Amino acid sequence: MRTHYCNGINENLIGQTVRLCGWAQRRRDHGGVVFIDLRDREGLVQVVADPDQAEAFAAANECRSEFVLSVEGVLRARPAGTENLQMPSGKVELMATRIEILNRSEPVPFPLDEEDIAENLRLKYRYLDLRRPEMLGRLRLRHQVTSYVRRYLDSGGFMDVETPVLTRSTPEGARDYLVPSRTQPGHFFALPQSPQLFKQLLMVAGIDRYYQITKCFRDEDLRADRQPEFTQIDIEASFVDEEAVMGIAEPMIRGLFAEVLGIDLPNPFPRMTYADAMHRFGVDRPDLRNPLELTELSDLMRSVEFKVFREAAERPRGRVACLRVPGGAQLSRAQIDQYTQFAAIYGAKGLAWIKINALDQGAEGLQSPIVKFLAPEVLQEILQRSGAAVGDILFFGADTAKVVNEALGNLRNRLAADLNLLEGEWRPVWVTDFPMFDFDEKDNSWTSTHHPFTAPQSAHLESLAENPGAALARAYDLVLNGNEIGGGSIRIHQEKVQEKVFAALGIGAEEARDKFGFLLDALHYGAPPHGGLAFGLDRLVMLMSGADTIRDVIAFPKTQKAGCLLTEAPGVVADKQLQELGIRLRPGVGADVQNS
Repeated sequence: MRTHYCNGINENLIGQTVRLCGWAQRRRDHGGVVFIDLRDREGLVQVVADPDQAEAFAAANECRSEFVLSVEGVLRARPAGTENLQMPSGKVELMATRIEILNRSEPVPFPLDEEDIAENLRLKYRYLDLRRPEMLGRLRLRHQVTSYVRRYLDSGGFMDVETPVLTRSTPEGARDYLVPSRTQPGHFFALPQSPQLFKQLLMVAGIDRYYQITKCFRDEDLRADRQPEFTQIDIEASFVDEEAVMGIAEPMIRGLFAEVLGIDLPNPFPRMTYADAMHRFGVDRPDLRNPLELTELSDLMRSVEFKVFREAAERPRGRVACLRVPGGAQLSRAQIDQYTQFAAIYGAKGLAWIKINALDQGAEGLQSPIVKFLAPEVLQEILQRSGAAVGDILFFGADTAKVVNEALGNLRNRLAADLNLLEGEWRPVWVTDFPMFDFDEKDNSWTSTHHPFTAPQSAHLESLAENPGAALARAYDLVLNGNEIGGGSIRIHQEKVQEKVFAALGIGAEEARDKFGFLLDALHYGAPPHGGLAFGLDRLVMLMSGADTIRDVIAFPKTQKAGCLLTEAPGVVADKQLQELGIRLRPGVGADVQNS
């Protein structure tokens, strides 16, 4: 039906007859001559309908926004002074000899050439939202990313292998989506949180190098960078160590940015241990564009009289630290109160602070409600450690290390955004040497930092039972601008090691056999050393496109309540379907609610 896309129209085709198909973005009547901006997936072309072409002119007069058109005509140069050099077709226009209205459109619920459109409206009419060049551009970028990844991994000897979507529920850290079985009443499939166990089984099967761009499902609370269904670039290889896996992933990301965005990332990427990241930044995904760093004060505060700091420093898992903000003394008390409220979101009971007005006047040069509680030598040591200068402010955290890290780590990012402190555009970093386990104080138990199939570092293997908190994992994350874009580990390939890890997690032999028997059996039959990692495709494309949320790089995303405004899913189903599945709803459950 057409000879060209709109972005293929240029001055080299002047005088030729071309046929285009697309949507009328706008129609303008200029003194008897009708102009239509015709839009397709690739761009725009200006169409001119003159009264001399009676049938085409009549159709143009009838045309309205978002009508679907087929246009044929002769390409000519635009009159001097009317060119639009911002688009490939901006030097030419199509003089229509035929315009056919292929379909009409109701008035659209929002203008497609505007930006500030309510997200709920965009999601309800997603098929219209995706017509907008900004959204089309993001989907095109997503395609370019997956195309490059496939070519890179194919050339590296990786095989694309699909794994099941209907599988067994296994504890992997988040809540499963369950699917009832009709043929086995009372039994349920689970949608995979990741292909973790199956890719390990593929290594046992001798596939050697596997990848998959796959859907994963997690029933968890949502935010800007989470969705109930998301896409992973999943990679696994046999006979590798950490260096080999990072040596596969790092060139892939560097090549991806070079080809798709024309950006040269550092070579090599810098590396940082988990302990160093937490000590300096309070988070295990530091944004290295942010120059602010935490200063450790726990050892200094164990002997002070100020009870709040001393008690936190004396706790087994306590911490006292400060965050220096250059020029921050200009912050008003109202702004400081706002940052205090922000820190409270992460469990901080308060946010102590000191403004540095002078360095040569002792406590007299410092402005703060807490100065009077700290000895002069302690204040001097704080200033020296933090590198404080006149005009700075210091924010303090004193609590469990978890609370201090989360409060100051997130405050660090908030301050950098508010005060425009970010330096540079792209800053990747590998974070390594993660702890094997996190301690859950509520349940008084250990949980896996990554997942229970991550191999411990050999130096910590024998001490897993006695001191699980000190064990380090053979795990690594790739962080970009404060976002974890990929993570992985070397896996456990020996049953005895897997049993020790299960034991540290409080998973007994019977429970392990019930939940992971098929994996444990596979380890009996010559499982090779193996490892890999997975990249979050949605998050990666979000960063590369500059979008604010992964919803803007997914064609048909869910809302923050895990609903689809377009299809009104999830929805109620007929009683007959429930009966076939052996399910009966409790009274009051299942009433239809509006997604929001």
